Amino acid sequence: MTPDTDARIRELITMRKVRDRIDREYARPLDVEALAQGVHMSAGHLSRCFREAYGESPYSYLMTRRIERAMALLRRGDLSVTEVCFEVGSSSLGTFSTRFTELVGVPPGVYRERAANVDGIPTFHAKQVIRPIRNQEVPRTDANLT
Repeated sequence: MTPDTDARIRELITMRKVRDRIDREYARPLDVEALAQGVHMSAGHLSRCFREAYGESPYSYLMTRRIERAMALLRRGDLSVTEVCFEVGSSSLGTFSTRFTELVGVPPGVYRERAANVDGIPTFHAKQVIRPIRNQEVPRTDANLT
């Protein structure tokens, strides 16, 4: 292997560690600076490397993880939207609701009311039904709210 290949492999291993940390600690206060410090990189360099490896920024990936977990909690139905917001690590109900709506297509309260019943659907199909959209926002239409 060439030195460039070795460096790229080490960089990808580091990005995997960052992604794994986000997956484990999504409900904790995380920001790009804290993630970068954990792998001894600058925040800018981490963001560039992460985007190159995964096609989205570390912040976007973190928010997607939080929204995925929020969707599961909302489907469960025993927590309010505000409780879910704080349970998944968001510190602002407004930001949480906005991002949820962008990724899912309906506000969290509407999603909770209509929580998809995925009982009896094979797991691999259910994941496609309940997973938020990545790297694109749901087009804003009045149909999303009905």
